[in-house]
Amino acid sequence: MSVPTAAADQSLCTPLPVLGRDVTVPLVTGGEVTYAALDYAASAPALQRVWDDVAAYAPYYGSVHRGAGYLSQLSTDLFENSRVTVAEFLGCRADDQVIFTRSTTDSLNLLAAVLPADCEVFVFETEHHASLLPWRDARVTYLNAPRTPGEAVRTLESALADRDPYGPALVCVTGASNVTGELWPVRELAAAAHAHGARIVLDAAQLAPHHPVDIQDLDVDWVAFSGHKLYAPFGSGVLAGRADWLQASEPYLAGGGASRKVARRADGGVDVEWHDSAARHEAGSPNVIGVYSIASACKALTEAGFDSLVAREQYLIGKVRDGLAAVPEVKVLSLFGDDAPRVGVISFVVDGWNSSHFAAALSAEYGIGVRDGLFCAHPLVRTLLGSDPQSQGECGAPEAAPGEKSLNAIRVSFGAGTPDEHVERFVRAVTELVRDGARWNYRTEDGRCVPAV
Repeated sequence: MSVPTAAADQSLCTPLPVLGRDVTVPLVTGGEVTYAALDYAASAPALQRVWDDVAAYAPYYGSVHRGAGYLSQLSTDLFENSRVTVAEFLGCRADDQVIFTRSTTDSLNLLAAVLPADCEVFVFETEHHASLLPWRDARVTYLNAPRTPGEAVRTLESALADRDPYGPALVCVTGASNVTGELWPVRELAAAAHAHGARIVLDAAQLAPHHPVDIQDLDVDWVAFSGHKLYAPFGSGVLAGRADWLQASEPYLAGGGASRKVARRADGGVDVEWHDSAARHEAGSPNVIGVYSIASACKALTEAGFDSLVAREQYLIGKVRDGLAAVPEVKVLSLFGDDAPRVGVISFVVDGWNSSHFAAALSAEYGIGVRDGLFCAHPLVRTLLGSDPQSQGECGAPEAAPGEKSLNAIRVSFGAGTPDEHVERFVRAVTELVRDGARWNYRTEDGRCVPAV
């Protein structure tokens, strides 16, 4: 069975078409401008190809795994073929499982729920909260922020060598930082983990949209990522990797779809036989649209060619970094240094500016959307800003008023759909704001800096 799909007519040398590329927004200074979406690290705009594929499928929508009708059978085929597409995109091993979840956060909480008894988890303080916080029921060793890739490997090796008792262990590491964009030495960390009898899960939320992720080449045990960062709509994610821990545990959610057989016992109880396949952890009616959109995004990125996408993104990174370097008041945040390889995610602070104020001015006066705050990576941002990484802070903007110093930063991020004009406008806006100041008055409202009416 087949579903009509959108034609893929995309140039390898130009930005991939994304939704919202022609949206205009009002400026407080008057007039309108095309919106520059430079917050890809939070949520990338959906590819037009993905949206068209989903729209083509929508009339054929049916219940998955639960119906004898044509549309149900077609939707089931679509759902399972999407699983195959994702497995190919990730270079999965023959016996790996691809489980569809709601997000990276959901994927890592699922993995946390299936850890063997007495499993110890090793995680760097530099992680996003999605990979820093799910391990509540395990013994967790938090590792200090390394300042070089080599230090990261040595820190992990030392921690794994010192563990006692010597039992099951899991290392959780990001592929690309959601704060600095820097690439982590995943292959070397995986080798260190395996050498000490541990397994490793890769948080690829920021890596998969920018670089190819191959489970076998990186030699990781699991990969987690989110659809909404991979140019697909919200509400879908993936956990892919080894099946044994997943099959040995109780289902993440109990319900229809996860169970193979259910029968009443003579004593009035219920006996359940759970699936051994990925369905074991996919109880309930699945998000077919979300799953198909991820598969469509995987195909679109593969067809566009990562070599071309990476080359263009590196060109944009160079334009942004050169532009920021020309403004002495701007300090770019980095763990591994200026020469570290990175994806299109750059965080910085500006002398004399509250980060919320600066981000508000970029939006209100230039039509540029960026992120400010601690980026759900509080310990890392506080370490980079030279404050106490153990201090608590809010995910959003600070309470500080415009002009007051804050322990927050500004993040600009971009990717396959970003045109040159957006990053050029951003660099020009940063230069003008630092040189001339804001052209509008701002006030703090509900913890955010907003234009004063």
